[in-house]
Amino acid sequence: MQNRFQGIGMTSRRTRERLIQRLRDGGIDNPAVLDCMQDLPRHLFIDEALAHRAYEDTALPIGCGQTISQPYVVARMTELILAQGTPERVLEIGTGCGYQTAVLARLVPQVFTVERLSPLLAKARARFRELGLRNVIARHADGRHGWPEKAPFNAILSTAAPATIPDKLLTQLAPDGILVIPVGDKHEQQLQTVVRQGHTERFKTQNIESVRFVPLHSGLDG
Repeated sequence: MQNRFQGIGMTSRRTRERLIQRLRDGGIDNPAVLDCMQDLPRHLFIDEALAHRAYEDTALPIGCGQTISQPYVVARMTELILAQGTPERVLEIGTGCGYQTAVLARLVPQVFTVERLSPLLAKARARFRELGLRNVIARHADGRHGWPEKAPFNAILSTAAPATIPDKLLTQLAPDGILVIPVGDKHEQQLQTVVRQGHTERFKTQNIESVRFVPLHSGLDG
């Protein structure tokens, strides 16, 4: 994989630095997140035909009607996950190409990730092996159900937007755990944080900013 993108890898340092400066200008200020995203080769997570756009601050198609998220959004969601300290166990809903997964895996001890589209999951797993990410456990599953067998999670992050938050995700939060999720339809979505209040069944929800994500679908691709 690295050989396939060797030319881009040699020139990507400057473009990565420009991207990180754009993230700073956009308000991202967590040093660990910025360092991680500067070091992580985003071009390895997209098709070769689009690799020249890897360090633009934009979402890009990855096949199967899905996208790799805009770097600013990845950084913002990751900052929110880390805002209360480093979570021990994180569940990601929607592995996609694996870029957000890889960012998390470099910043937290353990990442569980589920993906409903098996072709995307197979490619993501190959990238995790290539990058030596041994703290990621991936599963072909319907993200709306979370991963109850591995719950509870200190943080849950969704890379796809439901119209309303699935109750099953809330029940899988550990006490004081945080859910970071885009919520809405194709016309309007809000990035939200939902924090469980201790051991209670009460949750504090906060709107963060407007976003645009692919919808969170149910079912598997077979």
